[in-house]
Amino acid sequence: MSYLKESQLKGFRRSTQTFSSVINKSLRGFRDEPKALKKSIFLSHKHDELEALDGAISFLKREGAHIYVDWLDEGMPKVTNSITAVRIKEKIRNNDKFILLATEAAINSKWCNWELGLGDAAKYIDNIALLPVEKDGTRFSGAEYVQIYPFIEYQDGQGRYSNGKIIPVGYYVKFPMENGSRTLIKLSDWLRR
Repeated sequence: MSYLKESQLKGFRRSTQTFSSVINKSLRGFRDEPKALKKSIFLSHKHDELEALDGAISFLKREGAHIYVDWLDEGMPKVTNSITAVRIKEKIRNNDKFILLATEAAINSKWCNWELGLGDAAKYIDNIALLPVEKDGTRFSGAEYVQIYPFIEYQDGQGRYSNGKIIPVGYYVKFPMENGSRTLIKLSDWLRR
């Protein structure tokens, strides 16, 4: 099992061009893609981590999801205010799933923590997950309370289910410990639920 590394997340990006207007163009392109027959995800993230956001969107779109990102919503006020907060609450409720792009900066963000609390109230436990991202060469050290949430991880084909069968290679949503065991659901299956 392993969390995504920053470098892996960057590898999911559609473009290998330099950061700046290219990444903004890529992110805006996600907003305009068709939504039909796709589960929608409210993707909570730290706003200044655009490269990680672009990689996370590319990663999740490969699994067949439609991603909602608040600052790409043309209905959001240009300057953050109470209307912003009301609209975020509405969007968290209206999207099918809630995922926190759990970087160290996001874990320390007031907005991301507020959104996680709203996601908890609206989506817990079946429709919420964390996408932990480790900096290359380090271990994820998110806040302890995030351990109560399902999270997305990579299985390398070495792990085993409790019945001894090998867990196939791929990305899974791993649920918190319950009755001495954890439930794993293939990410693509979780997104279709």
